[in-house]
Amino acid sequence: MTLKLYAHPFSSYCQKVLTALYENDTPFEYRVLGDEQSGAELEALWPIKRFPVLVDDGRTVMEATIIIEHLGLHHPGPVRLISEDLREALDVRLMDRFFDNYVMTPMQKIVADRIRSEGDRDSYGVAEARAMLDRAYGWLDRTLAGREWATGGTFSLADCAAAPSLFYADWAHPIDEAFQRVRDYRRRLLARPAFARAVDEARPYRPFFPLGAPDRD
Repeated sequence: MTLKLYAHPFSSYCQKVLTALYENDTPFEYRVLGDEQSGAELEALWPIKRFPVLVDDGRTVMEATIIIEHLGLHHPGPVRLISEDLREALDVRLMDRFFDNYVMTPMQKIVADRIRSEGDRDSYGVAEARAMLDRAYGWLDRTLAGREWATGGTFSLADCAAAPSLFYADWAHPIDEAFQRVRDYRRRLLARPAFARAVDEARPYRPFFPLGAPDRD
């Protein structure tokens, strides 16, 4: 086995990569972070200590999107997560960036703020993050018209990004009922076996969610 993934089941960016791996049933060694040994190994590979990190036959690959791109190049499976058509691939990458930058990032701002002591909290920044999520939900709702998945009828890298983004964002700042396409899309993502597996693996860690994890998912 050449692939080794350093990740934590409850991490949104780790779930993004895990969805891609499970989608293609790609074999890998799962180094679950949380103990001293795995943490030391991660730091030796990537002193920034952000995860996930993939090691492929001695080569270290960082950042979730790049890891999924790497898998597509070097360990392709039956599900192509990035189209061979260059124009279609640009659409996939655009939506991947959308979910990371305009859904995942503001969601994490809200969650991180709750972890801080009250005196260090940033109410203005949280309000901005909530406003960004509402704008993102609105744009996505319009964009999803006539689409099953993020860029059309094919599951892709963009959906690997969307799944944990919308999963946790709806916990932090619920998707309004006015955005029915987004709510339906989130349900389709949760029903996708690859992402459902990642969600199930993370269930034991739900008590650690600072805002409180709802029972509905």
